[in-house]
Amino acid sequence: MKNGRIVRNIALIVASAAMFSSSRAGAAEPPADLLKRIAATATEDQRVRENYTYRQVLTVEEFKQGEIVEGEYKEIRDVTFSPKGTRYEQPVGQVTNTLTKIALTPLDFQDVRTIQPFFLTRDNAWLYSGTYKGEETVDGYPCYVEYVEPKQILSGQRYFQGTLWVRQTDFGVVQSEGQAVPQIETTKTQNLFPHFTTHWKEVDGQWMFPVETVADDTLFFRTWPQRVRIDIQYSNYKKFGAESTLTFEGTAPAGAQDQPPTPQQ
Repeated sequence: MKNGRIVRNIALIVASAAMFSSSRAGAAEPPADLLKRIAATATEDQRVRENYTYRQVLTVEEFKQGEIVEGEYKEIRDVTFSPKGTRYEQPVGQVTNTLTKIALTPLDFQDVRTIQPFFLTRDNAWLYSGTYKGEETVDGYPCYVEYVEPKQILSGQRYFQGTLWVRQTDFGVVQSEGQAVPQIETTKTQNLFPHFTTHWKEVDGQWMFPVETVADDTLFFRTWPQRVRIDIQYSNYKKFGAESTLTFEGTAPAGAQDQPPTPQQ
């Protein structure tokens, strides 16, 4: 590698030390069809979120000697719509990247979109099994606690493995904590996938949307352990007036930047 640096791949999201205050889980019997109820609510939340604009700020920091930040990756993207209603991601400003010990891979950015924030929907619920862990109060909401994991891991596919805290009133996700799986390791490379915690908040008095993913963990590569801190902010949610055609483009469609649509206030 150039400059005598060994760059290792890291799959993006890491364990979080920041969590909502919660009471210890109890051992009550789970509601009937808990996974199906979670999936029903999450399906609607995801569908509605696809018709919202918002800003996503991603920051990745690498450390040396404990608390010293050695490198940083930062990007800002606005998720918005073209005049025809097509949903896309528009970069805001320049990406900064001074990371030297780790490198972000395409899987990292795939996980940003699909794993953390993780929606257990009707389309993917059949891929997962659930284990009921009891009840906790999180962010003031009485919640059911459900641990989910993939029934089978297929090559080339990404999955969530971890815990969901869902409101007892409507089965909306309040907090999710887990890991993107599988880990990818060969004799020559390592692509490690640390834990993360995502916090969810109520938007427009009804929908549960992710507002922050936070993580702080040490990845144990073969050559050295590497501490990484992640912060992803999802902010400024505004409903767009028309149903969207879901696409994820790196830049806006031709002409869209010149005449951006106006979200509903």
